[in-house]
Amino acid sequence: MSVTPCGFTRTPEKGLARLHWGDTGWAVEGQPPDVPALRPLRGLEIEWPDGRVPLDGLLELAAAGVPLTAGHAPPWVPADLAALLTDRDWLGHAADGTARSLADLRREEHSVRLRRLAHPVTAVPQVSIVMATKRPALIGQALAQMERQRDVRAEVLLGLHGVRHDQVREAVSACSLPVRWVEADASVPFGEVLNRAAALASGDYLAKWDDDDWYGPRHLADLLMATAYTGADVVGTTAEFFYLEPLKATVRRTTFASGASYPSEVWADHVAGGTILVAMAKFREIGGFPGLPRAVDLEFLKAAQKAEARIYRTHGLGYVLRRGLSADHTWQLPLAHFLKVAVNQWRGFRPSLLMEPSTAPLEAA
Repeated sequence: MSVTPCGFTRTPEKGLARLHWGDTGWAVEGQPPDVPALRPLRGLEIEWPDGRVPLDGLLELAAAGVPLTAGHAPPWVPADLAALLTDRDWLGHAADGTARSLADLRREEHSVRLRRLAHPVTAVPQVSIVMATKRPALIGQALAQMERQRDVRAEVLLGLHGVRHDQVREAVSACSLPVRWVEADASVPFGEVLNRAAALASGDYLAKWDDDDWYGPRHLADLLMATAYTGADVVGTTAEFFYLEPLKATVRRTTFASGASYPSEVWADHVAGGTILVAMAKFREIGGFPGLPRAVDLEFLKAAQKAEARIYRTHGLGYVLRRGLSADHTWQLPLAHFLKVAVNQWRGFRPSLLMEPSTAPLEAA
């Protein structure tokens, strides 16, 4: 399917339009659907014909990320599609005033669910998840989130950075996924630890994972989906949701500190470092991770661009970055920065609904 959500508009300028069956196919207000022209719309309200008709055109709109809705669905519509189309909770949020950004969020969640249905998994590649850590207390939580990943075959490659395997043996033994590890002294640069772990990989793709962040159960599947519909060499997500641990608050940003837009579903030079997914062959061609103590993600993306790798940024609704005090992170920014760029703030751990937060780790509550 050639239609993709690339160019998805996060904040629509117009309301709903009518999608109906014309003489030769699906039409929007009497005209054949034109996806770029539909981007400013909040979505399309489906008016079903009297009898059965092909759904191909409707599924193409879903694949493009166009939000679709219907008050009911006829019995000939597949049950999974019917359930999504008639789930109208996302429409219950006002798209004006201070609630605008929340309405946009609910709309984008609905769009992503439709994309998943319209871009079915045809093959399940193996992903090698690489994670370097100095914090043995976080490994059990990270492994549990890896185990939750759906529609993917995964193996885990741990870079124990100043950590002995004896300190994490129990967590590793409890993990149902294949786990291999390397031990490195704390003096070894972070990027080099990642490379030593990545050298153990046997998968088709390499996915970077951060030990202190949260990942939804379709995080990897969504990255693979974006790889499939774009042909990108490197895929990652927006860095959109942050849990500010000292404040026990969640914030969401959709712009950079400069005020420039920070959209999803775009070709870009920047993605969240903890979400980098790259084909294994391309990873080796790029030269692996830079052997640096800090800024490993940023320098990897720069190296990818020099190698003429194409980088795509998909939605960030299945990922939450944890932020403590600046000294605790290789990416050092004060908490005030995240409050400054936030369009939403909530008390406690409040991720996107796509994270399925009822099963999110309790440590953040």
